[in-house]
Amino acid sequence: MDTKSQAPVGIMLALITAMSWGSLPIAMKQVLVVMDPFTVVWYRFSMAAIVLGCILAARRRLPPKAIFTQPRWLVLVLIATCGLLGNFVLFSSSLQFLSPTASQVIGQLSPVGMMVASVIILKERMRVTQVIGASMLIFGLILFFNTSLIEIFTRLTDYTLGVIFGVGAAMVWVIYGVAQKVLLRQLASPQILFLLYTLCSIALLPLASPAVLSQLSGWQFACLLFCGANTLVGYGALAEAMARWQAAQVSALVTLTPLFTLLFSDLLALAWPDFFAAPVLNFIGYLGAFVVVAGAMFSAIGHRWWPRRTEQNLVAKL
Repeated sequence: MDTKSQAPVGIMLALITAMSWGSLPIAMKQVLVVMDPFTVVWYRFSMAAIVLGCILAARRRLPPKAIFTQPRWLVLVLIATCGLLGNFVLFSSSLQFLSPTASQVIGQLSPVGMMVASVIILKERMRVTQVIGASMLIFGLILFFNTSLIEIFTRLTDYTLGVIFGVGAAMVWVIYGVAQKVLLRQLASPQILFLLYTLCSIALLPLASPAVLSQLSGWQFACLLFCGANTLVGYGALAEAMARWQAAQVSALVTLTPLFTLLFSDLLALAWPDFFAAPVLNFIGYLGAFVVVAGAMFSAIGHRWWPRRTEQNLVAKL
């Protein structure tokens, strides 16, 4: 496959992923008014598992049964399940206390955690550009939360709890990311996602309250359906983008997710102020969101702009 000829399609798919993930917390915020996080996540996983399962069955590409007879791969599937389940539940919990934009900005800690884990566990080499990008990201977070830093570090308020849940979601996602990276040697991405969606929905069933569905308004029900479809579209587009374009460049575009959340939140608040609230940010907060995205993007593709010789000299000095 010619990577260059597939680049426009890869760009479009990566942007679809960023826009899908950017709009997701806004819709979830509407549903969480009535449903608890466990139930919302259970519905998301169940809908995604059913639809993806039907697609894979029609294409005769369901995961091979042999995966369940090999202890090593089975353990990796269970680890990835725990990581994805923890990420979804903690992220949903953070939305009960934070704005969608704040939750997504905190979520950019995931690439930093993945970078560290890849070096420690997968023995990959850490680039200077990744360290610089991670430093920019942390600095951007400080700018973004500039009006709340004292509250976050000195008092256990609802806002602080939301930040803790958000950071936890980002860190737990690393477990899923590392396990999936290894599983890709054995299974295709859609097969992995189908297994994880199914196992997560089974694990959450005792904690979910499906009957609460009847308490949703028509608008909230539509938002819940959107969340389920978003799970499929976001991760599906990401998998297809990775197959058609270079992973680093796809990752760079996906880091735009918080900016799409910020944009959608502002636009929806202007159009329907009775349903949506605009982010409460000062100029420094807006600047921080851009710095966070720039740091995450530089971590992903900064090495393309950084001469290898300069990097080697800097590493030698360090």
